[in-house]
Amino acid sequence: MPTLRATLPYLLAIFTAGTLTAQTANTTPVKVTSPNGQITLVLFDAAAIKDSGEQLNSADLRYAVEFHGRRLMETARLGLDLVGQPALGPGMHLTSTQPESVDETYTVPVGKTSSVRDHYNGVRADFEDAGGRRLSIEARAFDDGVAFRYIVPEQPSLKQVRIANELTEFAYAKDAATYPLILDGYQSSWEDEYQQRNVSGLHADWLIGLPFLAEEPGIGWVAITEADIDNYAGMYLRKNSKFGSRNIRADLSPHVNEAGKSVPGMAVETSTPFNSPWRVFMIGDEPGKLIESNIILNLNPPSKIADTSWIQAGKSTWDWWSGEAAPSVSFKTGMNTATMKHYIDFASASGFPYMLIDAGWAMANRSGPQDYSALADITKVTPDVDMPELLRYAKEKHVKLWLWSHWTSVDKYMDQAFPLFEKWGIAGVKIDFMNRDDQWMVGFYHRVVETAAAHHLMIDFHGAYKPDGLRRTYPNLITRESVMGKEYLKWSSRTGPTHNVTLPFTRMLAGPMDYTPGAFGNSNRENFVARNFMPMGLGTRAQELALYVVFEGEFQMVSDYPEHYAGQKEFEFIKRVPATWDEVHAVGGRPMEWISLARRSGNDWYVGSLTNWDQRDVKVPLSFLGEGKYLAEIYADAPDATVEATHTTLSKQPVDRNTVLDVHMVSGGGNAIWIHPAEKP
Repeated sequence: MPTLRATLPYLLAIFTAGTLTAQTANTTPVKVTSPNGQITLVLFDAAAIKDSGEQLNSADLRYAVEFHGRRLMETARLGLDLVGQPALGPGMHLTSTQPESVDETYTVPVGKTSSVRDHYNGVRADFEDAGGRRLSIEARAFDDGVAFRYIVPEQPSLKQVRIANELTEFAYAKDAATYPLILDGYQSSWEDEYQQRNVSGLHADWLIGLPFLAEEPGIGWVAITEADIDNYAGMYLRKNSKFGSRNIRADLSPHVNEAGKSVPGMAVETSTPFNSPWRVFMIGDEPGKLIESNIILNLNPPSKIADTSWIQAGKSTWDWWSGEAAPSVSFKTGMNTATMKHYIDFASASGFPYMLIDAGWAMANRSGPQDYSALADITKVTPDVDMPELLRYAKEKHVKLWLWSHWTSVDKYMDQAFPLFEKWGIAGVKIDFMNRDDQWMVGFYHRVVETAAAHHLMIDFHGAYKPDGLRRTYPNLITRESVMGKEYLKWSSRTGPTHNVTLPFTRMLAGPMDYTPGAFGNSNRENFVARNFMPMGLGTRAQELALYVVFEGEFQMVSDYPEHYAGQKEFEFIKRVPATWDEVHAVGGRPMEWISLARRSGNDWYVGSLTNWDQRDVKVPLSFLGEGKYLAEIYADAPDATVEATHTTLSKQPVDRNTVLDVHMVSGGGNAIWIHPAEKP
């Protein structure tokens, strides 16, 4: 009875610095505030909008975000646009609220921090329209951001639901400076440069990938992304000029038919009850604070893998970057047994746990997707690769193998291939070329990690959409690509220092990325040549070392051919630097300019610094160190590194938590530091 219900008082929960206050006036907005009291999300129904003084003439559900008591995101629409029936959201009124507060800590087997604190205040606000249809919005406020999601409960009037799109909008309080990844369509590998545009300068026809970073001067930094995508389509952003120059809207990936073509007019088909992914705002005073955040993991369900001891981070040798180019060997290089053994030997001698065998190892890879029916007879997988011998040899050398696979073959043969790979002792599978995040493909990701977990296989998704925190629930999803990485230097100069200093503040906010660092044929801009044979790295060698600290990647490639590392002092840093961490600390930086980032593993700290094409001097205070004396081993750009990009200097100096290091980086340069407790005299 909607008319009777409309006369009842509403219970409205207001969190202020973690304290709940009950209100009985039905015109008061619902608020949830972070434990530290600095971030607030406000929910409005039509009555609350009218009474709050918001300059809006609308019956839509709306929300706003405040930071340090100031508007970060102005009041913007909420709701779901349904196929064949009125949208959920417009005209709805609040019926009840359910507050929540959580403070707990959990551990992860691999990641940027070994333990994660999940601390937030939350509220579930229930709404209903005149026809009795119900929609809930769940919101959580953390000290490093806020998030909300739609919940559609089971109800007689809504059983089967088809969502055309969301009504979700994002309205910036100022003409923010943003860093969009502009994609050419919904079916994309997410591999492109990030640009810099003010919100007002975005074009309505641009499809913007997530995370989407923005700076609102005098207010703070905010990155929009999503978490816990399950049985739903991925979200993009588009300019929404209809509602002002600072307004953008959500845009869901369309349904895809059996031919792999997008189906306009519908994005999600499901039944009630269901919930959307979380719409996430990562928030901080400085952009580096967003790098420290674990909000994406916290918004995903706990691990479904009881024993995670077999999930282990590590570096890997890799044949694809330059496997055809290894010099001074007595065999023909390529996708063959001798070359793969060569890389296994390199991994073993270097102390790396893994070797990744990329595309071409199975017979059908020669011409297209891999046909696992060829694996029924475990003999020679291709005429040139003796897989049983490689498995035996790798085991003898204490190296575990990863195998590349095309996603279509995984989809077809997963239930046969994964048990076989487990029998072989394979550590993990690199799955490639999905290039989609429609509802069906999201389901494929979930099926893969669940099936792989049952057979103790780790997963690296390439040709993938951005991370959404699924690795908390299935930590065997150790990394994914969804980034324009080092491979692009084989045919372009697109992944240079400016791109490198932007990725930590954009793509990496969503999670680890398989960028594949390790190029030792380092070059400046003047001498760089894009080439497939003996590819070059763009930027100095000190920058290449720093990538292993700055870029999060729990399955990290050592990309160059073995001979390129021989006798190079800098290779000692690559061998030593961990691939998983206990703590992360952002020292400073700005996207497209520079970054200094510190990570801790046990008692040791590593600091990586990168600059764009500007030479730069930065201060690195070591206040993150514990008590006591330490020794810093510093790989820096040599004085002539601008000309000879491979040149570095190695110096050692005693340090403690009061030390401030002066770091000089040449154009395209970097700096990599290992800090460890000093030996007692």
